[in-house]
Amino acid sequence: MPNSNAKFHRGGREAGRRELVSRSLQSAQHCLEEQDFGTAYAHYLLVLNLAPELKTSVKETFQFTLFKWAEELDSLARIQDLFNCYEQALELYPNDEVICNSMGEHLFRMGFRDEAAGYFHKAVKLNPDFADAKENFYRVANWLVERWHFIMLNDAKRNLTYLKAIENAVSSGCTSVLDIGTGTGILSMFAKKAGASCVYACELSKTMYELARDVVAANNMEREIKLLHLKSLDIEIPKHIPKRVSLVVTETVDAGLFGEGIVESLIHAWEHLLLQPK
Repeated sequence: MPNSNAKFHRGGREAGRRELVSRSLQSAQHCLEEQDFGTAYAHYLLVLNLAPELKTSVKETFQFTLFKWAEELDSLARIQDLFNCYEQALELYPNDEVICNSMGEHLFRMGFRDEAAGYFHKAVKLNPDFADAKENFYRVANWLVERWHFIMLNDAKRNLTYLKAIENAVSSGCTSVLDIGTGTGILSMFAKKAGASCVYACELSKTMYELARDVVAANNMEREIKLLHLKSLDIEIPKHIPKRVSLVVTETVDAGLFGEGIVESLIHAWEHLLLQPK
């Protein structure tokens, strides 16, 4: 009898779940017909949490509801509620390129360009043929990637000078390297090709960090260069790197030296990340 009662209760709970899911789906559809997108969205959240097996079948309708509700929240300047909805949606559909792209569009319109680039980049990674996401990523990259990056990358004389200097340092015993403000990752790759055993690179810009990851991966060095999305001031030993490095390289010495805290960053790196003189 106890087993029979347990089965009865489980069957009752399952029947109750199915009934609640069915009613919530009906209510969501009714709300959509009435253009009550906020309530419809809440019903779909309930359905997807109670019946995750329905994720595929309700995906497109859920996306439509999310986007319509997000438009309303945006028009009402309920920004935090808008972001909360997208976070909930991405918990349910973490690898949905359409939701990632839409989140990026909202962020871009609000001026959060670096964060937007991250979502556009993820959408393109999930679906390289997603034209809207590619267009959005290139558009935001034009805002975030400074033109001087391209000038420097095409300056063969300058790059060769950096390469020789890094090769000399590594051959003299500096085998652990930190690249501050790595940008495209070119100096980190120089260090690895020169024979450095450990190479770390930090980059504050989310867009440039993602770009560096792509460049490093394209050169088959993703397992040999550790990229950190951090300011150099925030790097901790051994949390981020196991011990002090013996060489710091950087290309941050320009007009920004006096206006963006680069001096303090370099001093911090030398004091806390370099091996002390014997």
